[in-house]
Amino acid sequence: MGKLEKPDGEHTAFKAGALSLAFLIIGYQSALFVHRAAALQIIAHEDKPDTVYVPLAVPQEGQAPEAVRSAAAEPVRRPSQHAPQARAVLRNYRRKVENFRFNPNTVSSEDLQRLGFSEKQAASIVAYREKGGRFRRKADFAKSYVVSDSVYRRLEPYIDIPKTDINRADSAAFDTLPGIGPWFAARMVAYREALGGYACPEQLMNIWRFDEEKFNALKDLIVCGSCAAKPFWEWEVEALREHPDVRSAALARAIGLYRSHHPREQWTAQGLLEAGIVNEEQALKLGRCEKSRD
Repeated sequence: MGKLEKPDGEHTAFKAGALSLAFLIIGYQSALFVHRAAALQIIAHEDKPDTVYVPLAVPQEGQAPEAVRSAAAEPVRRPSQHAPQARAVLRNYRRKVENFRFNPNTVSSEDLQRLGFSEKQAASIVAYREKGGRFRRKADFAKSYVVSDSVYRRLEPYIDIPKTDINRADSAAFDTLPGIGPWFAARMVAYREALGGYACPEQLMNIWRFDEEKFNALKDLIVCGSCAAKPFWEWEVEALREHPDVRSAALARAIGLYRSHHPREQWTAQGLLEAGIVNEEQALKLGRCEKSRD
């Protein structure tokens, strides 16, 4: 008995149905892809101001024209109003973020994502560090192009960048400070060893060519940890001749004589200057840290 075959009409209807189903599946997947792409685009621009207003300053009576121009040139960054559909996308797709203390120089990519950064943004921050980049101050992290203003405002209280302890740092750590290369880094270590430890950060300016401008550029990045070093007034005369800010047997003896002929409250670098024992430069160096740290 011959095999029954479906009429041609049924074959055609089956093929049309299968083709329609295939197009329906493809269309649905395409719609999901387009929706997902649009949502990601909205999320990517969530924290970026898309409108910049430049206020027009109105000159006041007696106000200089320069002041008016300066005020008018100050931009104000404000995001425009998003459509209800965009706000709905943000509500549905917004990632759950956490707030915790972190050092942007060591935080992992995974923790950056916990803080609210996308995988791509986290990878960008890590890549910057791997290329030698360093965030010395909180403001440096804010300047990263993947850190929006609103994200920085949220995270700023949690940014924890340890300061460099000048009594513990090695030359490599000193080299990371602004304006400090290998030459100064080596001398910062050598001077500390000669002193027996820094008594205060200002002693860095006793190093040759380490001026006030260089010190001001990094003073907010350093801290002077405790040390057992004695102030120069407590050094024995024989040891004082090796003090890096004395370096003279004659000066060491003169300081010793001054100590023996004056009460303790008069042991000051200014007193040595007035007695003609040291010059102004020596008095400045010796006077920066005359007392022991607690």
